[in-house]
Amino acid sequence: MATAAWTRKEGKNPKGGLNAKGRKSYKGGTLKAPVKTGDNPRRASFLARMAGNKGPDRDSKGKPTRKLLALRAWGASSSADAKKKAAAISARNKKKKAKKK
Repeated sequence: MATAAWTRKEGKNPKGGLNAKGRKSYKGGTLKAPVKTGDNPRRASFLARMAGNKGPDRDSKGKPTRKLLALRAWGASSSADAKKKAAAISARNKKKKAKKK
């Protein structure tokens, strides 16, 4: 039995994250496509989680790692940028929620 596409090259987007085939093959939930802009809470959550993951943004040869490629797919240029954007998005969302009440 072959492994799921999301674990192989055919399920990975060369620009970062998973492609449609990789997202479809992931068992354990329905994965949605990355949200590149805006104040979507999914985007804030993903950026915060990925910014906190251990590991470098670039490998020993200076090439971007899968971590950095995934962050770029979600609209961040580095781990530090992702952390800042996640905090800003969360703050704006809390402000919007407070206004509604």
